[in-house]
Formats: sequence, structure tokens, C-alpha cells
Amino acid sequence: MDFALVGLIASLILLMVLALKGMDLLIAAPICALVVALSNGLPIFATQEQGDIANYSDSYLGGFSQFLKVWFLVFLTGALYGKLMEYSGGAKSIAHWIIEHVGMKRAVTAVVLATGILTYGGVSAFIAAFAVYPLAASLFKQADLPHRFIPAALALGSVTFTMTSAGSMEIQNWLPAPYLGTTPYAAWQVSLFTALAMAAIGIYWLNRMIHTAYQQGERFILPQASIIASVEAEQQQNVNPLTAVLSLLAVFITAFLFHQDYSNNALVIALVAGCVVLVVGYWRQLSQHFTKVGSEGALGALIAGANTSAVVGFGSVVKATPAFAFAVDAVTAIPGSPLVSAAIAVTVIAGITGSASGGQTIALPILGPIYLDAGANPEHLHRTISLSSGVLDSLPHNGYVVTLIRAICGESHQSAYLALAKMTMVVPGICTVLALYFLA
Repeated sequence: MDFALVGLIASLILLMVLALKGMDLLIAAPICALVVALSNGLPIFATQEQGDIANYSDSYLGGFSQFLKVWFLVFLTGALYGKLMEYSGGAKSIAHWIIEHVGMKRAVTAVVLATGILTYGGVSAFIAAFAVYPLAASLFKQADLPHRFIPAALALGSVTFTMTSAGSMEIQNWLPAPYLGTTPYAAWQVSLFTALAMAAIGIYWLNRMIHTAYQQGERFILPQASIIASVEAEQQQNVNPLTAVLSLLAVFITAFLFHQDYSNNALVIALVAGCVVLVVGYWRQLSQHFTKVGSEGALGALIAGANTSAVVGFGSVVKATPAFAFAVDAVTAIPGSPLVSAAIAVTVIAGITGSASGGQTIALPILGPIYLDAGANPEHLHRTISLSSGVLDSLPHNGYVVTLIRAICGESHQSAYLALAKMTMVVPGICTVLALYFLA
């Protein structure tokens, strides 16, 4: 068992290192899963005589394909919605309006609100980051604030309170529902409190960090690798944000109306409704771009779905090992409230996979029934799992973290990751503990 645990830990470290080196998750995840399998004595393939014995190939591809089968339409409609928001200028119009009205003196608050509204309404964190970053860079430049804190501000608004809160259109809020018999609005009272606390703590703490850096002489410097060559050139505003806001409302209302009857498919219906509003309202801006929207949206859905599925496949191999069984037994044996045990288990699994959705997908079918049988309230368990999945998912190998810091903002992990980690791991961790105080 000691060697099996060493193999599991080594594979996790290797996955982080490969991700930091820029290796695609579609390559890195199966390599690291192979390390887990070999160190735990899993055969790579099963022979005909062995039948259905657990093996590396079936475990990895089974987890990969099952996740894609269940969630691909969500990825596809979400990607199309995001691309329509992008090409119409709707996403930037909302961001620009918020930043313009909140003002330069509250740069962090403006950036967090802009990304938060977009992601809570169903726009992917990647699209929101691409849309808001040029405006954030312009705002930070005007205030002469250190550029390296922009990734933390964007991440705080997109992958913390908006990702795991009741009513959010993000997949991390919807995943527990079919396993627990709940809705995306589970435990909304506690969720509202933790979301406000997460936003308030994060904004205050990030402002303090920026103030300290400013006092120490740091100023705005645009990195060479930033996606924008000229910040001012990206600041043009051409469309009315009202249509974009109406599309967000259409997503919220449709999801609320259909979630009881259609469960996760209600999210697909809601995103389609949002797409229709954007097409009708921004027809003039979009009419020349439908081919690009379709091709880029489909490609984006495949990439996002495949990358997440690759991590889920890694986790599925981990799930088939003796080391994982030992870890589950240890976690579920923790005395006290089953919600505390669930929070610890999901936090660890999401950290191992580097994915909140991946961690939930692995944990829910195994641990959900255990905690329900232990007497956990399904709605409280839903919110606990959703919140705790967002605590350690932002380790350095997380795909969004790598893309945001390096590809969008042009920063390095060395310069930007510490502030981002405080916003996306420490702050959600504090608020998960607060939620458990009320729920457990």
C-alpha cells in the first residue's frame, strides 16, 4: 500500500509539472494515469481470459467517454453562447458598462463584477477572461496598478463565488443534482451568504495586496506576451449592453422553469434560449460571423470537453486503484458530520485531478450514496460538494489557471500565481468552512 500511495502522489506531482511545462492535458493526463496504474498493479489491458478485470485502458477511456457523453451538449451550447457574446460585442459591452460605472478607483471591484456577472450567467470562464481582460488592463493602466494582479481579479470573479453558488449556470453547480436528487438552487440561503462573503473577502484582500505592492514601488507594466498589443485599441464600444443582459436573463429564467423536469438538460435549453436572444438582438453584428461562431464554438466545446474528460479519465484510473480505496475508507471514517467528511474528500479529489468538475464527477457516484445513507441532508450535501470542489481545483496544473496567467495575461506563474491562489483556494476554503458551520 505504501508504494501504491507513493505512485498516486508521484502521478499528481508529475501532472502538475507537465501542465506547468505547457504539455496538453490530452497527453499529460493519460501518461500520469499510466504511472498510477503501474504503481498500483493495474494491468494496462485486460485479456479475454481476465474478462472485466479493472485495467488502465478501460478505466481511463470509460471515465473519459462517460463524462463527454453526459456533458458534451452543455459544453457545445455554452461555447456557442460564449462565442455569440464575443463576436456580437455583448460580453465586452456588459464589462465596459460595469467598469465605466464602478470607476477607476475601484478597479478590482469593477473587474470582479464584470467577470462575475458573465460567468454566473453561463458564459465560460475562458470567454469572460478574454472579454474582460483588455478592459481590466486599461483600467489598471490608468490607475498605474501592477499588472500581475489582473489574473487574480479575473479568477476571483469567474471561478469562485459565481462557479459554486446556487442558481449559477456553471457546470460545477449542476453536477451534484442528478446524483443527489436536488436542484441547482439547493441551500440557496447559505449559498447567498457564502457568495457575498467570498466576494467581499476576496476584493478586500486583493486590494490590500495591490496597495502593498504599490507602496513598494510596483507600477503597471504590460508584458510582451499579453494578448493585446495596444490596450486602448481594444476599448471601443459599439453595441448596447441591454440585449446581452436580456440574454443572461433568458438563461436564468429558462433554467429555473425547466430544471425540475429536465434536470441537467435544462441548462442546454437555457443556453439555447440565450443564443436566440443574442442572434435576434445582435443580428447586424453577427450576420457576417455565423460560420466562425459555429466552427470556433464547436472546436472550443471539443477542446474544453476533451480536456476536462482527460482529467476525469485520470481520476477514473485513480478510482480503480487500491490507494484510492484506502483513501476513501480513511476519509469516510472521519468522525462527526458527514458533510465535513464530504468536504474533505471532494477537496482532495478535485485537487488531485486539478478540476472542480472532474473531482465532482469522480466523487459523486462513489461518495454520494455513502453520505446520503449516513443521514446527510441532500440539499446541504449538494452545496457542500459544490463549494468544496472549488477549494483546491486551482493548483498550478489547472487548465484555466495556465491559460489565464500565460496565454491571456502574458504573466508567469512566478509573478501572478500566488495572488491568484489566495483568491481561488484560500478564500473559497474559508467560505466553505463558514458554510459547514451553518449546514453541518
